[in-house]
Amino acid sequence: MTIAQVPRTDEYGPFGPPLFDDPAARALSRLAVIDIGSNSIRMVIFDGAARSPAYFFNEKVMAGLGAGFAETGRLNPEGKRRAMSAMRRFRKLIDGMGASPVIAIATAAMREAADGRAFRDEVEAETGIRIAIIEGEEEARLSAQGVFVGWPGARGLVCDIGGSSMELALVNDGQVGRCMTSALGPLRLLGIEGGQKAVRAEIRSTVAALGDAVGARHDRLFLVGGSWRAIARIDMERRGYPLHVLHEYRMSPRDVRETVKFIQKSSVADLRSATGIGESRMALVPLASLVLKEVVKALKPAEIAISSYGIREGVLFEQMPQPLRDRDPLIEACRFSEQKDARQPGFGRALYHFILPLFRSAKASRLRIVRAACLLHDVNWRAHPDYRHDACFDSATRANLGGMTHAERVFLGLALLHRYKGSRMGTRFDEMLGILDTSEMDEAEVLGRAMRFGAMFSAETPLSHGELRWFPKKKHLELRLAEDAHDLFGEVAQARFAALVDALGATSEVRKLRGDGAG
Repeated sequence: MTIAQVPRTDEYGPFGPPLFDDPAARALSRLAVIDIGSNSIRMVIFDGAARSPAYFFNEKVMAGLGAGFAETGRLNPEGKRRAMSAMRRFRKLIDGMGASPVIAIATAAMREAADGRAFRDEVEAETGIRIAIIEGEEEARLSAQGVFVGWPGARGLVCDIGGSSMELALVNDGQVGRCMTSALGPLRLLGIEGGQKAVRAEIRSTVAALGDAVGARHDRLFLVGGSWRAIARIDMERRGYPLHVLHEYRMSPRDVRETVKFIQKSSVADLRSATGIGESRMALVPLASLVLKEVVKALKPAEIAISSYGIREGVLFEQMPQPLRDRDPLIEACRFSEQKDARQPGFGRALYHFILPLFRSAKASRLRIVRAACLLHDVNWRAHPDYRHDACFDSATRANLGGMTHAERVFLGLALLHRYKGSRMGTRFDEMLGILDTSEMDEAEVLGRAMRFGAMFSAETPLSHGELRWFPKKKHLELRLAEDAHDLFGEVAQARFAALVDALGATSEVRKLRGDGAG
């Protein structure tokens, strides 16, 4: 059997053929979701690969509909004015962008205020946008589904905090279990009489009741909501954490305790100056931090993870057909990016199979990152050659990609950096030292150099011209060249193959095959 006859029995592997351009997925490419909360109103129009969405448009107005609700039981008059203005603007934008369908939901403030439904009717009459006022349990369910957008197999407990309420939902392998709601939103807590002692007592008793219902000692607590993200950003500042990507940021229970202490002893002005968090959001953070401290103390999660995906992404997830829900969000997003930006869409799959022998013993979790790297290896080709490696690293580490831990983000970025640059000295990677250990850095370099060789060795399907054989025990790499590929292995190809061998710390052999497959 010649190299050209090697069968492709694993064309797509466990990921299946791409679905990002399927009609069912493209129908969601201009879905608009409006989330009318107690503190903010936000409209998002989604785009890109629906399974790992990009944000075509994203605007938030801190209307404060729920401000003062605890005292009056009604929506805040100034909040109503600002909310109506925002909704008129959103109507115009939806028409101008051709967004469809449009789904608007309202949560605690409009749900519980005496004038909430009357104001809903007024907004609908003014804008023509239908608004569904959802119950707290439904709010919890949608937020949990939003977590599935980033973590398809999420297990643990989802906690979503808004201005006037806090929701909990149990999740397990893509299924939402029990959902609960409470009045632990910071705007609601502001209205409690009796000072901080009374507020703390209310928080403790409410969280204790929630804990009795959902149990404790969950593997992971997923945090959803702007106040939680603000606390995580402060935790990053306190710890000097180098990667300012909130999604998938992890904290331990001890981190939470230390950051709550840090918040309580710091001035709001100092926290804002250090983190860039907005004034309206920061005003709620001290109270929200007290809630989080009690939640972590009572529910005893092993780990706390921040989700940038919540109720709006949960609405998107609700519209997805099941085959799309079942897909890996990272791989679908990378496929979309390759199709949109690469010079040769589809080459990433061929490159993956060419370099796969080097990673035969890798775990499935690492292979999906290898697959993602191959799909993204060429999407920054338009960047200036002197800065292409930086562009690759930045796009991987800071892009809106779900389904990756921070360590995996940095691993992917470093591999793509080495796709275009041999040395990482003096690069942006220096800022991230400590997120990867030495063995992970070495593995990322091997992946980058393998892609660097494979991408230039053949302009089409490298497996038709050559085959890599890796013998890890002997640390020996063999390149078998088909007869029609001898000329492809020129000086530059030889240098890049040698660089790969060097990264492996291996010996090597190049076997030039004849037409009958013999060396």
